[in-house]
Amino acid sequence: MQRIEHRACFGGWQHVYRHASRVLQCEMNFAVYLPPQAEHRSCPVLYWLSGLTCTEQNFITKVGAQRYAAEHGVIVVAPDTSPRGPGVADADGYDIGQGAGFYVNATQAPWASHYRMFDYVSQELPDLVEAQFPATKARAISGHSMGGHGALVLALKNPGRYRSVSAFSPIVAPTQVPWGEKAFTAYLGEDRDAWAAWDATALVATAQERLPLLIDQGEADEFLSSQLQPEKLRDACAASGHPLDLRLRAGYDHSYYFIASFIGEHIAHHAKALND
Repeated sequence: MQRIEHRACFGGWQHVYRHASRVLQCEMNFAVYLPPQAEHRSCPVLYWLSGLTCTEQNFITKVGAQRYAAEHGVIVVAPDTSPRGPGVADADGYDIGQGAGFYVNATQAPWASHYRMFDYVSQELPDLVEAQFPATKARAISGHSMGGHGALVLALKNPGRYRSVSAFSPIVAPTQVPWGEKAFTAYLGEDRDAWAAWDATALVATAQERLPLLIDQGEADEFLSSQLQPEKLRDACAASGHPLDLRLRAGYDHSYYFIASFIGEHIAHHAKALND
């Protein structure tokens, strides 16, 4: 593991590391913010998953989450969004390939050998973080857009692994919108029934744990009606009795300005669950 960035921030340290991923079979970057409390004790961890086209850099440079992480004593880990490198499959466009891993375990060629972001985020990365940093096994997860989809699916498919989950502008029904249909066809094949295992609206019906879902969605989001459709998750949660706090925010769009406006509330939400 090689440290490639090291910056003082709100009394703690913002790092970026590079390591050889066994699961993804390539080198991966991940960011880790260590709050000042981590100098004296182990701290719980919030995992952040970014969206299409993003790397580990977008969240750590645009949102200001470090301020709130320092206030609550929470480590924040932000991995890259997909495997990368000259030997990793890619495609034209921003919504598939490098930068668009969709946090699934791909089953189709040429993606299956590298695109296993679900296993990377749920197993390999936390094992590494908990071995190398002053981190407890108390975990939370959040994300934006494609990363919001990832956060919801990871929490719903791993009962007991996370104490809380939240999302900004998530793709809640990827099996029913163009972004998800394109990615799932490539990564998972033509069998649409198999896609349900990676769709939050399907997973809530059989979830083994009723972990409350916290979602913020901007009403001025340019992708609201075409790609996000939060009402589908609202209806699925109502039908299955799964707890959901869906907050529609007037005037806000899909940008990092939206995330920056409410990230403090999300980190406070996670800190309460992590410290209970």
